[in-house]
Amino acid sequence: MLTWWQKRSVIALVVVLILLAGLAAGCGAGQTASQKTAGLVVKVLDVGQGDSILITAGGQVTLIDTGDIPARDKLVGYIKKEGITTIDTLILTHAHNDHIGGVAAVLSQFTVRQVYDSGQATTTATYRKYLETVQQKKIPFALLKAGDQLDVGGGASLKILSPGKPFFTEDDGKPDFNNNAIVARLTYGSFAMLLAADAEKPAEERMVKQFGPELKSAVLKVAHHGSNTSSSPDFLKAVAPEAAIITVGVNNDYHHPHPSIVKRYTDRKVNLLRTDLNGTVTISSDGKTWSIAKEKG
Repeated sequence: MLTWWQKRSVIALVVVLILLAGLAAGCGAGQTASQKTAGLVVKVLDVGQGDSILITAGGQVTLIDTGDIPARDKLVGYIKKEGITTIDTLILTHAHNDHIGGVAAVLSQFTVRQVYDSGQATTTATYRKYLETVQQKKIPFALLKAGDQLDVGGGASLKILSPGKPFFTEDDGKPDFNNNAIVARLTYGSFAMLLAADAEKPAEERMVKQFGPELKSAVLKVAHHGSNTSSSPDFLKAVAPEAAIITVGVNNDYHHPHPSIVKRYTDRKVNLLRTDLNGTVTISSDGKTWSIAKEKG
C-alpha cells in the first residue's frame, strides 16, 4: 500500500515524463525545441548577386536556391546561425550558377531529405557535381511543374506556377533556363508570397493567362534580380504586391536592378526592398497578419 507521499511522488514523475515526451515530439527535424518558432518565417538571404530563400514553418525547413559559388560560405553560415542541421526540402529553381552555386556546400554541411529541380539540365561542372552528389547520398529527387503542390510544414504550402509545358527554348533551340525556372506561390492562412525566381516576360505572360487571380500575393520576390526583361506590367497587376524584394549584389556587373523596373514598383507605391541595400529581408506571418523586416538600411 503506497503512502500519500509515495503516491504524490509517482504522480509528479508521470507528469514530468509526459512533458518531456511532448517536448521531444514538438521538435522538427534538424531543430531543437528552442529553435522551433510559431508560424511562418521567410528569409530572403543576402547572398550577393544570386538567390537563396530560407523558409521555416511548423518545424520544417525549406531552402530555395543556394546563391553563387563565392557566397557559399556565407550561405552556410546563415543557415547554421539559425540552428538548422537538416533541410527537409531543397528546391533549385534552375541551373544558373547564381542559383545553384552553393549547392555542394549545402549538401556537404547539412542533411537534405528531398531535392527538387526544374528538369532543365546543363553540362556545367556545378550542375553535374550536384546531381552526382544527390545520387551518391541517395537523396530523394523529383521534378516540379506548374500545378504541383508541396506541403512545407505547419499548414504552409507551395503551389508551383511554372515551368509549364511546352518548355520555352532560346532562338538556337537550347533550353531557356530563366523562363523554365520554378516559380512558386507560398501560402500560409490568408498570407501569400510569390517567389518568381528568374522568370521573364514569356513565363510571366503564361502564368497570368493560366492562373490569373491566383497570382495575387502580399509579397513578391522580384523576378530576375530586377532585370528589365521581367516584372511586366500585366504580371505586376495580377500579383498586386504590397512589398517586393530584389535579390541583387552590390555594384553588380549586370547593373541590376534596372532603373525602369525600380520606377515601375515605386509608381505602384510598392514597399521595395533590396538585398544590396537592406541585407537579408525577413517576412513573418501568423497566417492572418504579416510583417517585413530588413537587416540594414
